[in-house]
Amino acid sequence: MNSMQPISRILILLSSLIMVALFFVPIWQIQMWAPQYPEWLSMHIWIDNITGDIAIINGLNHYIGMKEIHVEMFPEFEIMPYILGGIIALGIILALIGKQFGVWTYLVVLVLAGIAGMLDFYLWSYDYGHNLDPTAAIKVPGMSYQPPLIGSKELLNFLAFSAPDIGGWLAVAAGVLGIAAAVIEVRKRIQYKTAKRNPLVIK
Repeated sequence: MNSMQPISRILILLSSLIMVALFFVPIWQIQMWAPQYPEWLSMHIWIDNITGDIAIINGLNHYIGMKEIHVEMFPEFEIMPYILGGIIALGIILALIGKQFGVWTYLVVLVLAGIAGMLDFYLWSYDYGHNLDPTAAIKVPGMSYQPPLIGSKELLNFLAFSAPDIGGWLAVAAGVLGIAAAVIEVRKRIQYKTAKRNPLVIK
């Protein structure tokens, strides 16, 4: 009972390989709508870059005292590709080894990486929306401009929307596959313990 079920090994391997796509597609998106921008302004966050209508967003945010967004302000971009590569390699190695502990090791690493990523994004967005230039042209007492962690939020005359992009949903899919492997292993262990207590139980 120390070995993974074959299906669990396949699920862990697929979960790892899916995340290779995160090197090539955006992970998160922030969309902004206002009457003067009915086509929406977009910002797409990749594993090591930010793309979209950054120049326009920076120009608008300048008036309310928000810092300019540029790649250099995110030191995380330098290490995130290595972290992702390490997680992918770990999943592949654990799937090949095929030991049951590998399911839990992989799942814990995925969950911790997801929590760390969301926490980092929240802390950045909090500083970005609250740490304003006191000499800004437009000042609204008590107003902050932190974009939503996920979902939508009104910021003055703008509606901001934040959600996973293609890579984010692929990361969710990778997590679901990891959870599925864990469920399979738990069910198999329960069946094994039940059969051990009662040898007459039909497996």
